[in-house]
Amino acid sequence: MAVAPYRSGVAAHRATRNRYANLWIWLFVCPLAMDYKAVDNASSHLAQILLTLPTLAAGAMLMLIAPRFRERSGLRAFVTLALVLAVPGSLVTQWLQDNVIGQYLRVLLPFALFQLGFIVGCHAWQDARIEQFEKALFWGNAVALAFTFAYGLATGGPLEDVRYRIVSVTFLGLQGVLLHEFVIAKRFTVLTLLLFLATVVIELLSVTRSLLIGTALLFALAVWMSAPSLRYVVRALLRTAAAAVVLGAVVYGAASFFPGVTEHWTQRIFFAERATESGKDPTTITRLAEMKYQYDEVTSSALSLLVGEGYGHDYRYSPAYLPDLAGQISKKDFYAIHDWAAGHNFWVYQLFAGGLLFGIAMPVAILYALVRCTITYRRWRVSRPHVPYLPVLGRTILLTAALPATSIGGNPLGPRFSGLVFGLSLGLMIAMHIQLRRLHKRLAQAPQAAHVPDSLRVRGDARAEPRFVPLPPNRAITPPHVLARDGGRIEPT
Repeated sequence: MAVAPYRSGVAAHRATRNRYANLWIWLFVCPLAMDYKAVDNASSHLAQILLTLPTLAAGAMLMLIAPRFRERSGLRAFVTLALVLAVPGSLVTQWLQDNVIGQYLRVLLPFALFQLGFIVGCHAWQDARIEQFEKALFWGNAVALAFTFAYGLATGGPLEDVRYRIVSVTFLGLQGVLLHEFVIAKRFTVLTLLLFLATVVIELLSVTRSLLIGTALLFALAVWMSAPSLRYVVRALLRTAAAAVVLGAVVYGAASFFPGVTEHWTQRIFFAERATESGKDPTTITRLAEMKYQYDEVTSSALSLLVGEGYGHDYRYSPAYLPDLAGQISKKDFYAIHDWAAGHNFWVYQLFAGGLLFGIAMPVAILYALVRCTITYRRWRVSRPHVPYLPVLGRTILLTAALPATSIGGNPLGPRFSGLVFGLSLGLMIAMHIQLRRLHKRLAQAPQAAHVPDSLRVRGDARAEPRFVPLPPNRAITPPHVLARDGGRIEPT
């Protein structure tokens, strides 16, 4: 029996009243895209505060007007619980450890934005709102890429000094969305090609090995998501070979224009270990020394192991790695180093800051959600590749997967904009997972859905995917009465 969509008078009034929802979406995502890292701690942070206020206000408005799912979801409940333990739960650790309040708040803010983005994204938004979220994320990441590069160069100095400042905090997230367009959707436009070439050039100029590894991992994930069978794997590998030739030409051209960069890459890859007397890469050693100190500190007592040391707690380098840095840093300078910002290793820092009770749940929840949603995506792509919400799920998976990929070289939740973007993408990803699960239940409850008339099927290949929006109702592969809103969610705004 067909279920007619229901729209109450209250819902109609609600939708009319929230006609500025798209404005809130753009104000929520885009201001922090122009966030920047101050040249020194003595600089004024007023501009950064002014960039954060519109995001918080717009996020509060979106939380108030967001339509909610009525059915329960174990995945959503698990991730929500993990974030509650990590962010509001950190107040318990702060009360017990009594860290400097200013340091605590500054480190906590990106994590709070991550949770806020998740809460906003994980709702039963109307298709038009999902389109606006995806557009805002795409253009926000593009603006962040250009702004960070320009601001990094404007700080002056040689490339050796500014190369740390020219890479956007959501660099790999933008690459993940672009890889979806190229590898999965097989859709190429001038804009996306130019953006991807820009990311490759910035990646080369930054001389950052972890970015190359992250790009390779995202590319492998995109290939695996796009290839439901061996035949598709072979075709994907052929496209990979062609793309490698093009990227090789870009790299060769960049090397011709920037010979110093080529020399620096050669030194970083082949001769970095020779710069120290121990024969070990100094960058790797400093990261290991930081992690060793954080691990030793958090396991020093039962209380710290249970609740952690708290966000903003001071940490240093472990003395065990001082001999490995001989010739690079003096003993006095080594022991003078201390920091309180979010550590470079996301996984160890979560244990350091939150312990077993408040720290490890969030990383586990993020990885678990990625695995669950990726498996769901592949199953639907094999059976019904043109189902609504599936393209959005694919893009949000690759955007969220940039979080663990970014953690190879640093803490992805250290900067504010990355915390907001990754939280919002995680929320949208789980929301799309819930939508597909609802659709699966409707298909199972409708016997006639197994025999879909040809007139209701989508023809063509993956190029028919829309760019930023789920398939409209007239392109659905299932009958309209199966996809009708049956009161499972409040009417969208």
